[in-house]
Amino acid sequence: MTFSPGSTPEGVAINADPVVERVGQPVVRTRPRQNVGVIVLAVLGFIVLSVILVIVILYLFAVLGPTALLYASLLASFPLAIVLLGIRWIDRWEPEPRPVLLFAFLWGAAAAVFIALVFSGLTQAFEARNGIGNSAGAMFFESAIQAPVIEESAKGIGILILLWVMRSHFDGPIDGIVYGATIAIGFAFTENLQYFGLAIIDDKGLGAGVGETFLLRAVLSPFAHVMFTSATGLLLGIAATRTSRFGAIGYFLIGLVPAVLLHAFWNSASYWATNWFVYYLFIQVPLFGLAITGVVLLRRHEQQLTRRRLNEYAAAGWFTPSEVALLSTAAGRRQGIAWAARNNVKRPYKAFVLDATRLAFTREKLVNGKDRIGASRTEAELLEAIVADRAAIAALPRSPRG
Repeated sequence: MTFSPGSTPEGVAINADPVVERVGQPVVRTRPRQNVGVIVLAVLGFIVLSVILVIVILYLFAVLGPTALLYASLLASFPLAIVLLGIRWIDRWEPEPRPVLLFAFLWGAAAAVFIALVFSGLTQAFEARNGIGNSAGAMFFESAIQAPVIEESAKGIGILILLWVMRSHFDGPIDGIVYGATIAIGFAFTENLQYFGLAIIDDKGLGAGVGETFLLRAVLSPFAHVMFTSATGLLLGIAATRTSRFGAIGYFLIGLVPAVLLHAFWNSASYWATNWFVYYLFIQVPLFGLAITGVVLLRRHEQQLTRRRLNEYAAAGWFTPSEVALLSTAAGRRQGIAWAARNNVKRPYKAFVLDATRLAFTREKLVNGKDRIGASRTEAELLEAIVADRAAIAALPRSPRG
């Protein structure tokens, strides 16, 4: 399907009157929902996370010093950028709200790190008091047992909190993976600051030790923490479609099992793998490939879900069949957005795409009997938003004015 400049594509029905009114469908009128509780919790959450972040930064500043911390920040930004691009790719179909993703990142970078530091400090104090500090057994326990259990639990609690508080934005496995990955890269970023900073101090600059640490953590394993914590996020994403907030605790505990095992498997490799690079090539690389394949299949499922549910609305007159075709494929979306960009209506058209996608996922909750968590009201609000999106697309000029 090709469009000429200034024309309306076949799959975009934008008349002066919205489709819903042309076919006699009543426009749903809803009063704005006052999510006062969510707003209060969000404000308190950001305040608490900000305080914890300051504490963590002060800790790193005291341990590393300003110069090492500065260079470590630059080095840690490289894997951070790589993973954030990967998360953006995963999250493209139905993007999560930026404030929620920011909360997830801060939870990983501050709260989860703080929890891990507290438990690490308690363990080291116990070992020192009993004269077992720096022993081979103590080091194995800390790296292969304690770290996986405490770190994955701390990161996973952040996903669970998001599921409890932001249930309306937690639509399935992909959302769980996105939130888990965002928390994980926040944690990894702060952890990398410490690893890179200590290597810089040991080398008295950017020496071979720093290069080896950078190779291991930034080049070979930037997605390690992401893969671990995404296992918990995947299970909590499934929980969002099947159970209540209380029931999600069971899914959380089940999700911790693969997360902890994967983490422990990675951390313990230096103790049992005779050739670490062979282990990495033949075990970790296939595991990562399997994870990518799983994400691709889940994204395909999201597209199929979008098409199936929007077809139900099309049958009632809210969308045209050609609109559904555009909205439910990646190629169709690119085509529609390209048309919108040429006609100076990209922003309202992207809002239309996002609202339609959220509508499909909300419909899925309703079909699965999840209306008790507010899906029916969300559906009404989204239908009204789609009417407004159509009006905005129709009202804006089709070409820039001088």
